[in-house]
Amino acid sequence: MQLQVAQIVACTEAEGPGKRFALWFQGCPLRCSGCCNPEFLPFKGGETRDLGEILNEVERAQALGIEGITLMGGEPFAHNAAAAILASKVQTRGLSVMVFSGYTFEEIQKMPDQSAADLLSFTDILVDGPYIREQPDTQRRWIGSRNQRIHFLTDRYRADDPRWQQKNTIEIRFDAAGLSVNGFPAPSAKELWKGDFRRV
Repeated sequence: MQLQVAQIVACTEAEGPGKRFALWFQGCPLRCSGCCNPEFLPFKGGETRDLGEILNEVERAQALGIEGITLMGGEPFAHNAAAAILASKVQTRGLSVMVFSGYTFEEIQKMPDQSAADLLSFTDILVDGPYIREQPDTQRRWIGSRNQRIHFLTDRYRADDPRWQQKNTIEIRFDAAGLSVNGFPAPSAKELWKGDFRRV
């Protein structure tokens, strides 16, 4: 099994509860205005990776103390089969799965592809709905716009977890591969520099 991957951050605290392994898929059929990852929209691009390689990276990240993985994009539900298998494999390793989707929960449930239902079955937290630039969410951590909903699909996480009420962060990395930024998208450079920065 192969995955079309736009980006991986092996250990981050800016993409869900606790330390997480974050994977962005390459390719999304949706076109949300103000998308924070427009370069991840085309299905051509990114890097084709073997599932086994990704799982090896997840195992190495477990040594860094990750509690789960977060799948984003692009659009994870445009990569159902690969995403479902990845999610199932990491759950057998005791890790949680969080998924961000531009589709609503109801739209996902109506998808004819069985692998969409499979991915939902291996998801602990689903954040659903398109990003709406005119409705920025400043109250809930990790959530882009107010229309988006958080679905706790297992009892592993709870809505009253205080981590959801903390301020959003961004993470900046500079290494041999260059400069990368992940975390809550800022609407402008001026807003970005008002953010809560920390060294990673």
